Amino acid sequence: MPKKNARSRTAAPERPCPCGSGGSYADCCGALHRGREAAPTAERLMRSRYSAFAVGDAEHLLRTWHPSTRPASLELDPRQRWTGLEILGGTGGGPFHTEGTVEFRARFTEGGRASSLHENSRFVRVEGLWTYLDALD
Repeated sequence: MPKKNARSRTAAPERPCPCGSGGSYADCCGALHRGREAAPTAERLMRSRYSAFAVGDAEHLLRTWHPSTRPASLELDPRQRWTGLEILGGTGGGPFHTEGTVEFRARFTEGGRASSLHENSRFVRVEGLWTYLDALD
């Protein structure tokens, strides 16, 4: 999934958010990417991380990765185009929880071929903020 990429794809603020929420990028995941808001739930963080892949925001991905599993650096593959997100379920992860899971399917194309990633991700709070820990088997 992650590969070398020094460039970032930016989403126009008024365009629909890549996460599929129905809101504009600026008012949805863009606010989290810029640090204007913190994710109130694990699902919201997961959506912002998907959108970060879609717009090429490796900094947001690293900033929201749990310190124990965070890579030293992350370069995204510019050939991947993230094309859709489907939330399949989850546990915990609410405003008053300290951990949770989000199961999702993310669609993408690479080299003209359509594919998808299915994952059940674990999230935990660090100093009150949601972070991505890892994927469950």
